[in-house]
Amino acid sequence: MRKLFISVLALLLAGCFKIGPDYQKPIVDTPNKWRFGEKAARDLTNTQWWGQLGDPALNRLVDRALLGNLDLQMAVASVDKYMGIYGSTRSNLFPQLSGSAEYLRAQSSNRSIPGITTNHPDSDYTQMGAQMNWELDVWGKLRRANEAAYADMLGQEAIQRGVILTLVSDVATTYIQLRTYDRDLEISRNVVDTLKEQLRIARRRFEEGYTSELEVTQAESELQRRNAQIPIFEKNVAETEHALSVLLGRNPGPIERGKTLDELMVPPVPAGLPSDLLARRPDIQLSEQLLISANANIGVARGAYFPSISLTGNVGQLSTQAATLFTPGANFWTIGSTLATPIFTAGKIAGQVQAAEAEQRRFLANYKRTIISSFREFEDALIGTKKTKEQRESQARRVAAVETYFKLSKIRYDEGYTDYITVLDSVRQLFDAQIDLIQAQSDNFVASINLYRAMGGGWIVSEETAHTPKPQEAVYFP
Repeated sequence: MRKLFISVLALLLAGCFKIGPDYQKPIVDTPNKWRFGEKAARDLTNTQWWGQLGDPALNRLVDRALLGNLDLQMAVASVDKYMGIYGSTRSNLFPQLSGSAEYLRAQSSNRSIPGITTNHPDSDYTQMGAQMNWELDVWGKLRRANEAAYADMLGQEAIQRGVILTLVSDVATTYIQLRTYDRDLEISRNVVDTLKEQLRIARRRFEEGYTSELEVTQAESELQRRNAQIPIFEKNVAETEHALSVLLGRNPGPIERGKTLDELMVPPVPAGLPSDLLARRPDIQLSEQLLISANANIGVARGAYFPSISLTGNVGQLSTQAATLFTPGANFWTIGSTLATPIFTAGKIAGQVQAAEAEQRRFLANYKRTIISSFREFEDALIGTKKTKEQRESQARRVAAVETYFKLSKIRYDEGYTDYITVLDSVRQLFDAQIDLIQAQSDNFVASINLYRAMGGGWIVSEETAHTPKPQEAVYFP
């Protein structure tokens, strides 16, 4: 009865005490909300933002990347690994059962002594049984280890969500860059066609004596200068296609196109974004799980100061003859307990506790830094979206003005009021203005993508997209 009472008391203590500090979410000084309202932001952040660009081809590319990207497959495998580690750690809270079977047959040598004959028969030894070992978590050390393993697993899930967020953003950004280079190449070819026609006219005028050879040389020089830029844009297109192919998890090759850059729609800037939505960012979630794990590991380290108490037991059959193994007289059982406690470790445990506490402080600082950096990234993305929109509008007005300049310079040249160098200058300015406008459009799209990326990607954390497996219950682990 005394042993039973002690065992029951140990079990009761195991459920109500855990050594080490309990985790408390750190308080970080952050703004309560942005300068906008709230509802519209929640509506926008719960959608797949890349669909707002209005390009079905981009939607298909994102779907292929989520299925085929190799970095994402590595992240999913890492989550599975840490789920296994969590299951293994959690199993330590339960009794560990194992079975064994043993059979031995021994033969002694026969020796003849003068006057005495000895004969030792062969002997059998057979045993079958089950063993149980259960470490009682009196001090909560095992539960702290389980707490740390669970946080590590959630941290890996946050890493996986971060990989998905980065992947989708990179696919959209690279696709925008590809359509930018496509448009640059188209503009360059159009300018070359225009300059070829100008060169043909200049040569015809020179042949008929209306102008000098200088005009022909100027036209040909500008044509060759613009013509030399076409291979550069063709190279950019091919390299961007290759980069996008790698994101899709396939060998480099051509990429499906959809709408042109002019036809794409800029996703609206979310209004009403409450600042607490940024807490769903994968990097913030990861930094908090690392902090939780480090906090729990302090309890694991401190638990080494206390005795380790285990219950042991054996049950089975034991016989010197295999034929009598399963008879009632062959039964045996044992039950007992063990206690192991440190006496002198030369500072080993103290060093482990010191290291665990320092690790917790390091991850606390990392958590605060991550939150502050996330607010900065979002503010940068907000101002970037606003200013690139203004730049885009200004470049559009510049293109309209240069187009008028080009038309007027041609009319004045045809009527003999200006020289050909003015026409070439208008062509140069028009080409540069169109290229700058395309770049401003691209920058505006990329800024919008960065904005949604800075928001943490709540539109991709669904189970349908992530396909994240769930940890099995401990009883399913052998």
